Amino acid sequence: MNSQAASGHIWLIFFFFTSSAKGNLETPSFQPGILYQYRYSLELQLDYISRLSLQGSWMKAEALVQVHLLWSNHAGEQLLQIQIQDLKVYHDSKHEKIQNVTGDPSTEVVLGKEDTAELQLPVFLHWNNGKVEGIYGDSGGRPQILNLKRGLISLLQFQPHSGTVTEEDVSGSCQVTYVVSKDSIVKTKDLQSCTRPKFGFTSVNKIFGVLWQPTSKSFYSVQGSLIQSVLSEESHVVSPTLKSSFGTKITSRQQLKLVSSSTPGPAETPGESLQEALAGILEKHKPISTISELFKRTCMQCPSLKTYLRTLGNRRVKMDVSKVSTTWKFHRFIQMLRGAKKRDVLQLLRKAPEKMVTFFIDAAVAAQSTGSLAAVSEFLDFSNKGQVPLLEQFLYAAAFSPRPSKELLRLVLDKLNGKELDPAIWETGIIVIGSLVGKLCRMKLCGLQEVGLGMETVLRRLRDTKENSEIIIYLLSLQNALLPETIPTLLHYAEEGSAGVSGTAVSALQRFSSQHITGEVKKAMRRIFHQKSRNYEKTSRLAAAEILLDNEPLPMDLTNILLATKELEAEMSKFLLSKIQTSLHSHHHPTRKAMKEILKDPQINNYNYLSKAGSSSSFSGPLAVTDDMLSTFSLELLFTESGLLRKSVSGFMLRSHGHQLQAAQVSVEAQGLESVLGESNPEGEEEQELMAGMSAIFFDVQLRPIVFFQGYTDLMAKVLLSSGEPTSVVKGTVLLMDHEQAIPLQSGLQTMVKLQGALGLDISANIDMNLWEQESRTSIKTRGGLAIDFTAEIDAPFFQASVKSQTEAETSINFDTAVRFSGNPVLMCLQLREEQLPYREIFTISESSPNQSITVRKGRRGTIAGRELSLHRANSEMCKILLTEAKEQ
Repeated sequence: MNSQAASGHIWLIFFFFTSSAKGNLETPSFQPGILYQYRYSLELQLDYISRLSLQGSWMKAEALVQVHLLWSNHAGEQLLQIQIQDLKVYHDSKHEKIQNVTGDPSTEVVLGKEDTAELQLPVFLHWNNGKVEGIYGDSGGRPQILNLKRGLISLLQFQPHSGTVTEEDVSGSCQVTYVVSKDSIVKTKDLQSCTRPKFGFTSVNKIFGVLWQPTSKSFYSVQGSLIQSVLSEESHVVSPTLKSSFGTKITSRQQLKLVSSSTPGPAETPGESLQEALAGILEKHKPISTISELFKRTCMQCPSLKTYLRTLGNRRVKMDVSKVSTTWKFHRFIQMLRGAKKRDVLQLLRKAPEKMVTFFIDAAVAAQSTGSLAAVSEFLDFSNKGQVPLLEQFLYAAAFSPRPSKELLRLVLDKLNGKELDPAIWETGIIVIGSLVGKLCRMKLCGLQEVGLGMETVLRRLRDTKENSEIIIYLLSLQNALLPETIPTLLHYAEEGSAGVSGTAVSALQRFSSQHITGEVKKAMRRIFHQKSRNYEKTSRLAAAEILLDNEPLPMDLTNILLATKELEAEMSKFLLSKIQTSLHSHHHPTRKAMKEILKDPQINNYNYLSKAGSSSSFSGPLAVTDDMLSTFSLELLFTESGLLRKSVSGFMLRSHGHQLQAAQVSVEAQGLESVLGESNPEGEEEQELMAGMSAIFFDVQLRPIVFFQGYTDLMAKVLLSSGEPTSVVKGTVLLMDHEQAIPLQSGLQTMVKLQGALGLDISANIDMNLWEQESRTSIKTRGGLAIDFTAEIDAPFFQASVKSQTEAETSINFDTAVRFSGNPVLMCLQLREEQLPYREIFTISESSPNQSITVRKGRRGTIAGRELSLHRANSEMCKILLTEAKEQ
């Protein structure tokens, strides 16, 4: 292997330094009456990127290729017959530990008679001055063998002068650059530019996708008009975006070398035109596409749903969605359901134990096959009040889909149309429509009829309603969609809506990227923050200020916001200043540089402006940093002037390779508590209705808000009748990663890359209000089991190989808040705890040929220790007081 690699580098150096003189070569051609013989070799290496003791897979093929001229004209067009002879295939399997080995351990692959006969069938090349104009032959054979012939013919495509052109070959229609010097050509193909028939799919959010880094170079040696040799080298590095160390490297190397040009060959075929020449050679000269024919490997050992249904009644029901074992079951069921018929999926849903129905609904929606969606549609009855938990499960499964289809959106729209729905289902459905519309638009499918109908439904109903509670739901749907054309609607409600409506609209605008925060948006945010036309609730004003601070802020805005802190209430000022301090400590924040310039002014950078008293704060910092990912945690706390918690927002953000994802954001809001505790509202502020609730975003999907209590009567009922049981926020299994990509290699072989990642999630929240002790406690508990399966497969007619990386982990995160109102100042303790995280990684290499089958596995496991995050110094001091008193009691 080392000597072959060195040989490739010598070829590269030879071609690069042959001559610095650039020019044109002779028009390439083959002469009549001569049988040209070339030695052809193909090498393929499939390996892991990470350094493992597990050796990858290697395959080599050698053959004799015969070329002779059948027809030509004066314009340089030629019809060539190309035939492969005496093909031999070898593969290397020197693994440290071999398991499941069957058959002859010899490294030479035994080819079947049918394969050999099909390989030897000639193909006919219409060649025009070095360009492949067309291929003709028998197109009824196996696609893998025909692809090998396409890969061989693609080596004969080049041009005798320098330049950049678009060419069609086995890889597709690609941009190719030629550098021509004396007797040599260097051809560089931009594989990222190649277009070919659509195949496969990927997740909407690129963080949950795949990184693909391909290279392709070919080196030609030409004497006169005759090709002496061709060396083509190609590599593909493919990996999950979140963890590139789990990636695979595929290396392909082809070599064509002239060994004889003196053997007499057949005479030319008479004919005035190419068609006449073809008619004389072939009875049916069928054209064959030069682009590789993509295909899926048939899985012979995959479990079927029919087989599972036979034993369904005998299975025990024990399923915890937060356990990784359940998540792996989810993977398997998705594969089963994608190949199942409607009647079998419907039977599964109807006969499943009650505790497993929600699991099967999640899997059916994730599968998104025609049969699974049709079965779910028939099984669910949106007018049946008894199915409310199942209906909500279905809707959230649709919202979390990593690559929704128009059929899924149509199903949701049909189910919500013209029915007497449970209020919670109606609200969830409207919000989910926005998520599906937004994802389809990001998949460049905004022109679909279903997308237009979904957006028109939300906007029309928004215009027709006057109820604030309904308006908020429609605005949350627009927040999920994140379509730039809805920004004027959001601005209208941000400025004209009631307190709750305005706050929701401004929060929706916060989700848009900087390119959509135009001058018009910034003008509206200035009017809201500075209250130019009317008074706004403090949460709306602060959100407006954050939009101005976070999106390419103007020095004028920074200065005015800082100056305004002198006039604002103490807690609002403290919150804004804390936000600004956080941005100054973040090296990548857009405000940092401009803010440093402004703070050079001593009239602003002084004690009167920057040292406000109060408990409100804003904090952001890294949780985990790897080569591929930055995970950050943020926490915002806003208090009332009387020291009560008004709003807390905690969030986890993922950033990877230029993409970002709001993994989680939980907002707990309380208002009107001053009246319960016998305190008056601050002067000039409207009295607000007593309320506490929670709003959550998971994986960029806004969920339906949860109200803990609304009004004094409701509060007392919840306090007196509380069972102490937490409220379920999200419980189910979510498919996060769903990627399938076929990569045609220059050699004609095919690589198939598959990534599937799922997360079993159980999030619950609890709020405990003790009016007599004047204390409140909130607890948000998140448990999850993550399972990721990454596979790269190589398919040849006589050899198959695959490398697989599997990762699994279980995690638990607790976020607790304790507040005591009885003292002054109010005491508040925040605790964010990560439990220990056990994980396991499994690596598998499989090879299969007619005479041998090999599977090798290696694994490793470990545990990341649990930890409690230190949020800020003041919080640590208050936690010491409250936790010490709690122990003493």
